[in-house]
Amino acid sequence: MNARLSDDAPEESPRRKPDAGGGRSQLERLAALFHAAPLAVLTGAGISTDSGIPDYRGEGTPPRTPMSISQFMDDPAYRRRFWAGARVNALHTGHVAPNSGHLALARFEAAGLTNGVITQNVDNLHRRAGSRSVVELHGNGSAIRCTENGHRFTRDEVLGWFDRANPGFAERNADAEIAPDGDARVTGTETVTEPRCPACGSILRPDVVYFGEFVPKPVFEAAEGLVAEAGGLLLIGTSLAVNTGIRLVHRAQLRRIPIAVINRGPTAVDERESVTVRIEGGAAEVLEDLERLLR
Repeated sequence: MNARLSDDAPEESPRRKPDAGGGRSQLERLAALFHAAPLAVLTGAGISTDSGIPDYRGEGTPPRTPMSISQFMDDPAYRRRFWAGARVNALHTGHVAPNSGHLALARFEAAGLTNGVITQNVDNLHRRAGSRSVVELHGNGSAIRCTENGHRFTRDEVLGWFDRANPGFAERNADAEIAPDGDARVTGTETVTEPRCPACGSILRPDVVYFGEFVPKPVFEAAEGLVAEAGGLLLIGTSLAVNTGIRLVHRAQLRRIPIAVINRGPTAVDERESVTVRIEGGAAEVLEDLERLLR
């Protein structure tokens, strides 16, 4: 093993093992993969559910169609509902913080056990946890840009403009259910005024990849680079329903490096022979247990 975690790293409170019966041996097999450190890590929504962010495909999640770029750009009513949902969601998620899984991955990187994180999430939690090498395949929802000239703003700035243009809307809808991707199931958006770029008046959009768009080539190349330099690939909290993640798995398979999966529920690669470790469980609790084992 190239490095170990510091013995003086803070202890987490003990939890039930995520996979009673066979989980401990699987955890030991996962720990053994770090002899080929650094590993590359690919994360999905399942690592952020323990921070209180709902996901699209978890057990019991109702069917939901993600927003397409054509809907956002072509339908003013859709944009009004989007910004209204984003504003109300922020009332509930302002306290959201990185959980123990995000923090463990940051410590793994600092110890040389991983070479960074490739994430399908847009919630910025890996960076907030202290991960330094983060490839955001689908962008970062905390950044907003205008569609004409690329002027950039923070999400908090734009939501403040929404409040000034729509006084009282957020408070009237404070009980709306929060939804994935910074949304909330709001009503009464017909009279909402959408925020516009204060510099040029053009449409504002989150700096994320919507359905109907492609992951930018330099971003995917950065992700490929982490896999190319790794001794294994660790998949955490993703069902791999999105093609970009599958492409990275293919890169790992071509290199014949081991692949490990931590997820609640099935994934698209569970039956592949290249998957050498499969742990059924929550990302945070498994990573806590793994961190203790690696000390």
